[in-house]
Amino acid sequence: MGEVFYIFTCVAQGSSFLNPRAYAIMHRQHHAYSDTGKDPHSPVASKGFLDMMWKTALNYEAILEETTNVEKEFKGNYPEWPAIDVLSNSWTFRLFCGTLYTLFYFYFVPEGQYAWYLLLPIHWLMGPLHGAIVNWCGHMYGYRNHKKNPDNSKNTLFVDFMIAGELYQNNHHAHPNSPNFAFRWFELDFTYQVMKILHFFRIIKIQRAVWTEKGKKILRGSEVLVEPTSTSTVAA
Repeated sequence: MGEVFYIFTCVAQGSSFLNPRAYAIMHRQHHAYSDTGKDPHSPVASKGFLDMMWKTALNYEAILEETTNVEKEFKGNYPEWPAIDVLSNSWTFRLFCGTLYTLFYFYFVPEGQYAWYLLLPIHWLMGPLHGAIVNWCGHMYGYRNHKKNPDNSKNTLFVDFMIAGELYQNNHHAHPNSPNFAFRWFELDFTYQVMKILHFFRIIKIQRAVWTEKGKKILRGSEVLVEPTSTSTVAA
């Protein structure tokens, strides 16, 4: 089942596919060093939006190409498939996917409604753009349920419906091992609702997380519990 999700994710993300190993390591570093100089993508530690995106790209590539030293505690418990990883990181694959998106627009966009083509760059770069929006807005705008968190993470409720739960960053940083990013009664993590459906059909297994009293817990690879099952496992 894990192989099916790996391939499906690669196909669905296409030209903006993010390597699971590189993304997992960078995300764990982000939690450990949130909004400090060692944070790989912090708006607080950047000169602006574009500067943050550029730093993110450099850090991601360094981890992906293994040209930087990664602490042992950030490694482990992520899927790897060398053949797919090499293919998805090639310009041939990215240009092929981008060409398919463009041909789709040529075929389906009504004649004269050329404004639709302005959406093409978003489809080409969906992964990096999504990550940039989450990390910028989620650490710049919104409210804080967990004010004792030392970072600048916030819950950006007014645009979270576009991101399906990812913008409850203050909740996520307070409880990084919980699969549910929502915390208060009026918050709803749409992605978690999908996860519950997949859990019901035994496609994945959610390991229930308990809200900790202090909340803060560093998310490191060596501390993520993965229970062996015949299906995909979601670390909670």
